[in-house]
Amino acid sequence: MTDALDTSLAFTPRFDAAGLVTAVVTDPAGALLMVAHMNEAAIATTRATGKATFWSRSRNRLWKKGETSGNVLHVREMRVDCDQDALWLIVDPAGPACHTGATSCFYRRVTDQGLERIA
Repeated sequence: MTDALDTSLAFTPRFDAAGLVTAVVTDPAGALLMVAHMNEAAIATTRATGKATFWSRSRNRLWKKGETSGNVLHVREMRVDCDQDALWLIVDPAGPACHTGATSCFYRRVTDQGLERIA
């Protein structure tokens, strides 16, 4: 391995070429709720407010989860992976995480026949 191991305690996210890092969102029990992207402003806003804020690639703007639905994600903890290029948000959801009304955005399983609803 040629990369130096980063074991420091400095929070220095490694953004991709678009200025984003992937954010995986779970509830406190570890159930996967959603995956989104965060830029520097989204991270700063989330840290300042305690409410999950992301960068919406489709809207091309900051997006506070639940801003229209009221289904806000209250952040308990934010973790960064060993390379600092992905985040894990552990949240208390105030309602369904998915805009479809499903608890999780991952409510379908891929099968040989297509998709199967699982939740």
